[in-house]
Amino acid sequence: MKMKETFQYPSGVEPVFALIADEKFRVKAAEATGGLDVSATVADEGRATVVTLSRTQPADVPDFIKKFVGETVTVKQVEKWRPPAADGSRTADLRMKVAGQPAEFNGTATLKPRGDGADFTVQGDVKVSVPFVGKKIEPLIAKAIAASIRHDVHAGVKQLGS
Repeated sequence: MKMKETFQYPSGVEPVFALIADEKFRVKAAEATGGLDVSATVADEGRATVVTLSRTQPADVPDFIKKFVGETVTVKQVEKWRPPAADGSRTADLRMKVAGQPAEFNGTATLKPRGDGADFTVQGDVKVSVPFVGKKIEPLIAKAIAASIRHDVHAGVKQLGS
């Protein structure tokens, strides 16, 4: 299932990217959404900044899905951020995988300058590889991903404003 969400930051690309690449901020933001066993690492891999976030969180899905996944899910998120482009934008390859489950997101995240602020767009494909029900579950997973990103953006806006 295709997914695309765009959010706005009141700060430019580089201050926002500094938060994205801040391990302490990423852990704090994930814990604020009920994340447990949260870890974040940021590594410089030559021409890419790789942010890896792992968290266990309550499974915010209907009961019929909880029968399969349990009360919590562990999500591993990997972002491979490229250096700034000529226009100041930054782009990352983004992958989220639910541990032990056939659910994943593969796409991109982009920070683009917009006046005094920045637009943050996440787009890609949500895939649940379960015969017969996977396509019905994908919109629920996409909704959960969008909610998580929305919360992180809100936390970032709050942090940048303080």
